[in-house]
Amino acid sequence: MSSASISCPCGSARPLAECCGRYHDGAPAPTPAALMRSRYSAFVLKRTDYLLASWHPDTRPAELGADDATQWLGLEVLHSGEQGDRGWVEFRATFREGHDYGVLEEASEFRRDDGRWRYLDGRPTVSRLKPGRNDACPCGSGRKFKRCCDLG
Repeated sequence: MSSASISCPCGSARPLAECCGRYHDGAPAPTPAALMRSRYSAFVLKRTDYLLASWHPDTRPAELGADDATQWLGLEVLHSGEQGDRGWVEFRATFREGHDYGVLEEASEFRRDDGRWRYLDGRPTVSRLKPGRNDACPCGSGRKFKRCCDLG
């Protein structure tokens, strides 16, 4: 399936090619929030090449393996901004690992060098979700957990 026909994983409801896909293909992200959304999409799509390329060289790891155990389910940008060549984004990302659900919350910092925003570092916290059978499903389907992803 081409990136023109699938929805962008960042939750924008736009086609991947018109949203984060253009940054994956080399266009510079115009804001820290756009870069963070494209990095989330890269995690979903297992684009470790893009994750490394969009990481600031001062803090970038030498390599980054794909995480096949984590299924990313949704992204919510809570706050973002920029001042000069410094930027920040606070976000919440929901994920699933096997039968367990969790939430990654992070306050991320970005730096713009040579006209390109790069991820510098972040302060993540991870918490587990324990949805009740009648709660909304964490996968974002809009259905009750018991009618969607409850495997118990």
